[in-house]
Amino acid sequence: LQSILNQTFMDYEILIVNDGSTDESVSKIEPFLSDKIKLIHHEKNKGLSAARNTGIKNAKAEYVTYLDADDLWKLTFLETIHRLIVNFPKAKIFATNYEEVYHNTILKPENGSEQLAPNFEGIIPFFKINLKQGIYNHGSVCFHKSVFEKVGFYDETYKFSEDLDFNIRANYHFELAYSNTVQMCYTMISDNQLTRTSLKNRQIPDFDVYEDWAKSNIDLKKYLDFERYVLGKRLKILGDVRWERTIANIDKNNLNFKQNLLLKLPKWILILIFKMKTFAIKKGIKFTSYSNTQ
Repeated sequence: LQSILNQTFMDYEILIVNDGSTDESVSKIEPFLSDKIKLIHHEKNKGLSAARNTGIKNAKAEYVTYLDADDLWKLTFLETIHRLIVNFPKAKIFATNYEEVYHNTILKPENGSEQLAPNFEGIIPFFKINLKQGIYNHGSVCFHKSVFEKVGFYDETYKFSEDLDFNIRANYHFELAYSNTVQMCYTMISDNQLTRTSLKNRQIPDFDVYEDWAKSNIDLKKYLDFERYVLGKRLKILGDVRWERTIANIDKNNLNFKQNLLLKLPKWILILIFKMKTFAIKKGIKFTSYSNTQ
């Protein structure tokens, strides 16, 4: 909240959605409340998608952005978003690069942004460039309200990767204006992080529903297959039987050699690799299977 109040661009409203919290969040927020900062309560916990939908539906402005409770904006995030809005009026999606925070270590994401100049600002092809980690995350993106009018809101039946499902719908229909400058801090390890829970009994996106769109969009097909790979590998590590169905429609030509190999490895080896990657990150070293993606 303080990182929002410290922004260099000040023409905004803040809507805080209390999604059935059981800690002291409300008492800490109440001193900040004003005509510009409002608190909206859910009587019970409804999940991330419902919280975002509530905020969107109550927002008065034409542009909506998000900030989860464990993340931070750099001082010029909103200023950068506003500049993108002014300079690229045909776009309806506006986003910036970000950095990953692991306790005391800050690392750059492996997200395709290395293909762009460090200070690049312009329209980018979302599905073509976004074949690694997210080129943006939902703390570094802004949507014009016409996006929700066209593609709908977040699917509240999904309890994991709901952002990916929405990104597919939004970027299929609208252009993305992007700044490659780092304007957001994404907390990767936090007790409050919304995405660090088990997938057991949680509804996940069905990427197969977008296959008809992919028939006329090669870049979208590659993106769908990459996301199937990421989700399928995670499900396999967790021992979730849904991993086989998740990867069933992957065109192996859309994955690189390492990715195809990892999908074939037994669960115990994938767990060992995951532990090695976690240990390496603590040492400030990051390695992924995302290089040389076709």
